Amino acid sequence: MPPSVLVSGASIAGPTLAYWLHRHGFDVTVVEKAPRVRGGGYAIDIRGTALGVVERMGLLPELSRAHVDTHRFTFLDTDGSPIAALDAPAVAGSDARRDLEVRRGDLAAGLYRLTRDSAEYLFGDSIATLDDRGDHVDVTFRGGSRRRFDLVIGADGLHSRTRSLVLGPEEPYHRYLGRVFAGFTLPNDFGLEREAVVWNVPDRGAALYAYGPGEPIHGFLFFGRAEPPFDAFRDPEAQRDLVAATFPDRQWEIPRLVAAMREADDLFFDIVSQIHLPVWSKGRVALAGDAAHATSFLSGQGSSLSLVGAYVLAGELATHTDHTAAFAAYEKTLREFAALNQALVGSGGTVVTPRTQEELDARNRALRDRTALPSQERGRAVYNALRLPDYGTATS
Repeated sequence: MPPSVLVSGASIAGPTLAYWLHRHGFDVTVVEKAPRVRGGGYAIDIRGTALGVVERMGLLPELSRAHVDTHRFTFLDTDGSPIAALDAPAVAGSDARRDLEVRRGDLAAGLYRLTRDSAEYLFGDSIATLDDRGDHVDVTFRGGSRRRFDLVIGADGLHSRTRSLVLGPEEPYHRYLGRVFAGFTLPNDFGLEREAVVWNVPDRGAALYAYGPGEPIHGFLFFGRAEPPFDAFRDPEAQRDLVAATFPDRQWEIPRLVAAMREADDLFFDIVSQIHLPVWSKGRVALAGDAAHATSFLSGQGSSLSLVGAYVLAGELATHTDHTAAFAAYEKTLREFAALNQALVGSGGTVVTPRTQEELDARNRALRDRTALPSQERGRAVYNALRLPDYGTATS
């Protein structure tokens, strides 16, 4: 019998694991609390080493066709007047000739299509309890069923339930970066196409991201806050009230964005944070993607790192007969790469999210004078810092 693996989470890391584990001869089950694969969503980047993963999966042509190809970022002054427009790759640090920008849902859908016939998917369910018995793991699902697996992998995101079951509460591993954001869609009545518009005041900002013509536009409101608003996480109305109170401004399109946020049925509210763990596994349970090493969306590398990490974890499990040795090799191969990607985000502001008046003034002077913004060379080096191992495949 092939070894059985339960993967929790069907976003990016989970289906990537399902693909490579199946290729290496494992019997894979994926459990996902959502009723189906989530479509749509904001654009994510696939860069550097991660391009090699999707190429080896045969997804590169499909994702190239789905490339959003954002052309420019326009930065606005406080009153809404334009300061300057820059080519999008110059802001994101991307290689315009190779790197891809796709909707998160397009990547998730492509991964699901690759794996739906080779892995068992359990939608609308999640892990309730784990009991590592030494030679297997007994799993109870929230839906009431019980099953036994050889291994369990938590690829269930920043606030991972799997991680909490094996390593305890999130707080010791959670590094809050002092920012909160709300994302939502609204009708594109702004005449924007394949571009982003960014408005800032110190430690607060708003952005509009437009993709193709006729598509809804993605709105973002982001702001600094000394402590995470934990009391708002389970209360959507409290989230909306907090964001609205933080943006009383009457400049630019802020009132319209706040009104759209209040009415949106797809509001996504979260804090900007990272996960730093001393270990990525315990016994027969391992972690992958944001559950193991969340970089925060400010790095632009969360999806790419999830793709690479899932590929490495599956490959090491195929290479080693002992799961303990495989998990150790996974960490040894990936940890430095993950740390480099996390280090792309510091305590200060970025071009898109300046924190202080001084940072905002300096950025705006650079934009007006057409002088150099902070170099993106470091980011490009990090995106390619890991050479993708070759694990071979056991099945086709």
